[in-house]
Amino acid sequence: MRIVIIGAGHLGYIIAEFLSNEQYDVVVVDSDESKLDAIRDALDVLTIPADGTSPSFMRDEDMKGTDIVVAVTAIDEVNIIACILAKKNGIPHTIARIRDPKFLAEPPSYIRENFDIDLLLSPELITAREINRILMTPSALNVEDFAEGKVRLMETKLGPRSPLLHIPLKDLRLPQSVLIAMIFRDHRMIIPHGNDVLLPLDNVYFLGNPETVAELPQNVGAANYQHRIRRALIIGAGRTGQILAPMLEEQGISVKVIDNDRDHCRLVASRLKKGIVLYGDGTDIDLLKQEGVEDADIVICITSDERLNMMMALLAKHLGARQTIVRVVRTEYVALMQQVGVDIVLATRLLAAGEVLSFVRSGSIERVSLLEGACVQAVEVIVQEGSPLDGRRLMDVDLPKGCLIGTYVRDGKAFIPDGRSALHAGDRAIVIVEADQASDVLSFFKGGD
Repeated sequence: MRIVIIGAGHLGYIIAEFLSNEQYDVVVVDSDESKLDAIRDALDVLTIPADGTSPSFMRDEDMKGTDIVVAVTAIDEVNIIACILAKKNGIPHTIARIRDPKFLAEPPSYIRENFDIDLLLSPELITAREINRILMTPSALNVEDFAEGKVRLMETKLGPRSPLLHIPLKDLRLPQSVLIAMIFRDHRMIIPHGNDVLLPLDNVYFLGNPETVAELPQNVGAANYQHRIRRALIIGAGRTGQILAPMLEEQGISVKVIDNDRDHCRLVASRLKKGIVLYGDGTDIDLLKQEGVEDADIVICITSDERLNMMMALLAKHLGARQTIVRVVRTEYVALMQQVGVDIVLATRLLAAGEVLSFVRSGSIERVSLLEGACVQAVEVIVQEGSPLDGRRLMDVDLPKGCLIGTYVRDGKAFIPDGRSALHAGDRAIVIVEADQASDVLSFFKGGD
């Protein structure tokens, strides 16, 4: 499959990286040769210096045989034009990065029919939804829903007094509808087995029934457990803040927003019913104290400056905030921020790249979530007829060691499999897999030729 990415910025780079690692034929196009040089030096992809909105370029030999165009420049209109031209020139599928609220407000069907865009990609909207989902499950570090909400994956950090510590997993008494799908310890992934034990400050991923999973943090002794989020302080009223603030207010959360851009403040204020919007500097200690940062259940730092976000989050924790969330662009900052004390770090580009990966793999693949800096994937995949798994017990299938089939959904009901379980064509399975083994593992779900 050939995929052409128009736009070689941060988002274009990370999408190209993931797709090339999956062995797709990737072409990156940009009129800025310095950006292409950075990609050419780091990735095994073809780069072309060109204007992606040029009709002549879309007719170029390099575009023949293209299956998907991914337009992710910083300008919405450029991305829209590129997708329209791609479809006019016979390219079957298009993805466009869109940031302007006037476009995001339209239903996907309108965008698809009028702009020839199959997948609308808004990193800001994706990030806001992810934050909202996490905050609805207190003490969760990450929350992912699969199979139309029938299965939930939740990450939480275990405290030093957790009742789950130092007990072989085979002896743990967890609800029957939940299992431990993955342990992340000292920057390495552990697919759990019966004799493994949990240690203090492990990041543990629970998978299973959404209602049961949501109640786990209190019962398993999650670090810094707190009840429902009631007060949120958002620092940053850009595109993500403008989406997130009213979203949280609708959930009954008391919202305060701080930003040093008057226009951004006015936009957020116009979308809130009760929330307070303050024009000011998020690093101003006196302002933070005056606005009760020590009473905030969560401080969310989502300005465009990721290093400033980290500083403000650490400052908020020092002043008494219970929990912090930071938005970053560069994925390499994720581990660093977690090490220095930021509670939750969301890499906007990773979230968007997961959406693209899901679309590119579409067919048997329903959803892809990138976990732990993208070194792990949680994949919702449909078992195809005639696949190596169809009708066979899992113990009889030689799956790679770096994966776990955590749950499967059949006839609208979720099940946790064991070695004697057999998957059948049409089942939806939730698979946890190391990223470098994803292609090999997912091949077991594909039907025969």
